[in-house]
Amino acid sequence: MPTPQPEPERYTDREDAGRQLAAALQPRLAGVRPLILALPRGGVPVAGVIADAFGAPLDVVLVRKVGVPQYPELAMGAIASIGGTIETVRNAEVLAGVRDAETVFSAVAERERAELLRREQLYRQDMGPLLVEGETVVLVDDGVATGATMLAGVAALRKAGAARIVAAAPVFLGSGAQVVSEQVDEVVSPWLAPNLPAVGSAYEAFGQVPDEEVRRLLLEARGRSLGP
Repeated sequence: MPTPQPEPERYTDREDAGRQLAAALQPRLAGVRPLILALPRGGVPVAGVIADAFGAPLDVVLVRKVGVPQYPELAMGAIASIGGTIETVRNAEVLAGVRDAETVFSAVAERERAELLRREQLYRQDMGPLLVEGETVVLVDDGVATGATMLAGVAALRKAGAARIVAAAPVFLGSGAQVVSEQVDEVVSPWLAPNLPAVGSAYEAFGQVPDEEVRRLLLEARGRSLGP
């Protein structure tokens, strides 16, 4: 797990965060051409900068948070899809406070599964299957709070046979870095922020990333990797 550093200035935007995160990753991946995988939607602009810096391919791992119905930002867990295989991660601490937890979790997860499959079709379209077996994978988000979303992606990558998984984000809140570090080979982040109230607080500009922007960034990255 990275060593806490003095609190940096806020990132200008996701591209600025991507540049700083790429710099932090460089010494950890010397001589390696990793596969850069983003958690949409916010992780894609960050990961695009990193993929460009490493001359590496860019793709996405589709993950959906399974939120408490009355408080959708509070994650009961998450689901992730790679190559049609769906992995589920549960947050036992949150579920302990939910009445009829398994029934509620299953109902919300089913709705999120439909949205996950819709986005997979929208973002990846004709990109072909995502192959991670034997690869060094950098899994990127624009920030990590509870870690549930990141952990769902990690579980799917492990099942798909990734050789090494590096979890990377511009900022980790609370105990997020510790939680994630227990399931990956390495956590890389320029900013561990145990007292920051929200991921957006680490950015000057933190608007929603539209589906069209995700698709554009993936197509641009694919064009660069295919070459002239």
